[in-house]
Amino acid sequence: MPVDHAQIVLERCSKLGTISEEEGRLTRRSFTPAMRSVYGLITGWMRAAGMVIHEDCIGNLVGTYTANRSAARTLIIGSHLDTVRDAGKFDGILGVMIGLAVVERLHQAKRRLPFAIEVVGFIDQEGLRFGSSFLGSRVLAGSFDPAALLLHDENGTTVADAVREFGGHPDLIVQEARRRQTLLGYLEVHIEQDTNLERMNLPVAVVSTIAGISRATLTFMGTPGHAGTMAMDQRHDALCGASEFVGAVESYAREISGLMATVGELCVAPGSRNVIPGTATLSLDLRHQDDQARLSALAHLHWRARAIASERGLSLRWDEAQVQGGTTMAPDMRNRLSAAIGAAGYTPVEMPSGACHDASVMSGITDSAVLFVRCKGGMSHNPAESVTLEDVAVAIGVLERFMNDLAG
Repeated sequence: MPVDHAQIVLERCSKLGTISEEEGRLTRRSFTPAMRSVYGLITGWMRAAGMVIHEDCIGNLVGTYTANRSAARTLIIGSHLDTVRDAGKFDGILGVMIGLAVVERLHQAKRRLPFAIEVVGFIDQEGLRFGSSFLGSRVLAGSFDPAALLLHDENGTTVADAVREFGGHPDLIVQEARRRQTLLGYLEVHIEQDTNLERMNLPVAVVSTIAGISRATLTFMGTPGHAGTMAMDQRHDALCGASEFVGAVESYAREISGLMATVGELCVAPGSRNVIPGTATLSLDLRHQDDQARLSALAHLHWRARAIASERGLSLRWDEAQVQGGTTMAPDMRNRLSAAIGAAGYTPVEMPSGACHDASVMSGITDSAVLFVRCKGGMSHNPAESVTLEDVAVAIGVLERFMNDLAG
């Protein structure tokens, strides 16, 4: 097994995990100085691996290892470089570093394949800064909505301005869309973010499907008033309405098999301990492997929110922020990965992913697949993310066998 390169991968993930916008925890939003510092390190590693590096018009970092013949198609290996707030050091970045390690091993062996390899670090997948996920991969897949350029962060900076400040060209983004006939496929390596592999005592697995996702932002609007004088039966407390809705979300999700429902943000105004809340804004994240089940859940919870608002004398604003359909990974890519796992001496298994990945977007333009790597306790979006040296080595070996099979 390529243990030496697995050790390098872990060291690089640890080093990149120290580059953050916040002291004491890992938070790295898109188009920030912290992201620029990450690019500086990765660019150096890519160049040493014999790759040609460029940043596309939205700011994705792309390293190309050319083929041994002209007019060859391209296999993209990628994942994201941005993080959630207070993140772990492996979500996203592990996939980019493993892709780089595979190219390094080819370069050290002075070997080129009959297809080009691009290792892509996507600029924005988590959506922490602008609230819209997959900005980077949507550009490559040709599904980028130009209206996203008008989204703004908490300081009023738009996506377009952030791209320009980072050195990109928002007016030329449409030109980055890849043509299907030039691509061989897209492959992503990612921590599992669940405990299935731990329970089966396996290092890696093949993803069969990626859950669809619906996101909405809700605002309950009531009447602020004095906490000591407004009678309890006369109140129109926005936070109480929002709290009832949060409980309804949890209860409903527990009744529907396979449904994941989360309220991860809540903002209350005026936000004073002696003032009855006048508005409460919260997020809703729904996921399911079956699109119809997810959409039915969304409709039910929208109805439930309206009912709560009506019963409490509140107004409701409901804005759907994102919809991403469920995705089945390409059968041929999955079969090749399973064969590579078997050749490495492990039982090949397939499992669905409840988390979304750039692969779900890239599948719109090319055959796509995801290889899961076991993570301790299923921890993700958490500083406790952890993978082992041995499992990373297995993943590198599986990718090498996969690409040898693809090369014929």
